[in-house]
Amino acid sequence: MPQATLIDGKAIAAELRVQIALEVAGIKAARGLVPGLHVILVGDDPASRVYVASKEKLATEVGMNSVAHRLPADTSQGELLAKLAQLNADDSVDGILVQLPLPKHIDTGAIIDAIDPAKDVDGLHPINAGRLASGKASGEHLLVPCTPLGSMLLLRHALPSLSGLEAVVIGRSELVGRPVAQLLLQADCTVTIAHSRTKDLALVVRRADIVVAAVGRPGFVKGDWIKPGATVIDVGINRLPDGKLTGDVAFAEAVEVAGAITPVPGGVGPMTIACLLRNTLTAFKARRG
Repeated sequence: MPQATLIDGKAIAAELRVQIALEVAGIKAARGLVPGLHVILVGDDPASRVYVASKEKLATEVGMNSVAHRLPADTSQGELLAKLAQLNADDSVDGILVQLPLPKHIDTGAIIDAIDPAKDVDGLHPINAGRLASGKASGEHLLVPCTPLGSMLLLRHALPSLSGLEAVVIGRSELVGRPVAQLLLQADCTVTIAHSRTKDLALVVRRADIVVAAVGRPGFVKGDWIKPGATVIDVGINRLPDGKLTGDVAFAEAVEVAGAITPVPGGVGPMTIACLLRNTLTAFKARRG
């Protein structure tokens, strides 16, 4: 069997950013407005600092008004809530993202709850999560978590139709596993949510036409778990002791079996920021008509 087709997340994300930039330019020409994305970083975590700088850079490149609020690590929960209240009330702000993880003295749930759902471009507010989970909210105004949305766009790029396919999502987190399962259901897939404690996990995965691995363990999904010809979306980003990045799927094994697979890096990762920009544009259009 030939090796799997690689799903090039970098190229697909670049195409999406071009589309967003064209739409932002058109809105600016017609109305003199551009979407405003504000990102809050509390503390000086090196990885978070890199992520925020990348988000700021790419948002500016597509023509958005991008602002990063860098707050010291000892910022209190009350001070952070006050900053969010200020951004919620500012009409020039269309998207708000609080970079996670937050320092341990801050209640992450309380912070997410405090973001205006209409500006919640991470799609994590309980109202947005509830809209997705209910199956009643869909369409261009739905704010969906960025990594699941990016995963779905990669699947739609790789497969002519998702309807009727059997999908197994490995991982049940609120950030990825649960929302991507809801999106797959909306695409008319038959969906199983599995996890590290699922009995006979390899057998469950082996029946899937689509595998989404989001368990946070390097090389957890073995090649002989994959159904020949299946499409594999590897959400995992794990740093090995030698500094290299690897996914949740044993790539060298899986690429010999799957029909299509995302690499790590260069698969889901680039789509996450591109979908943040897409969500910011979505929020702008929903708020401003």
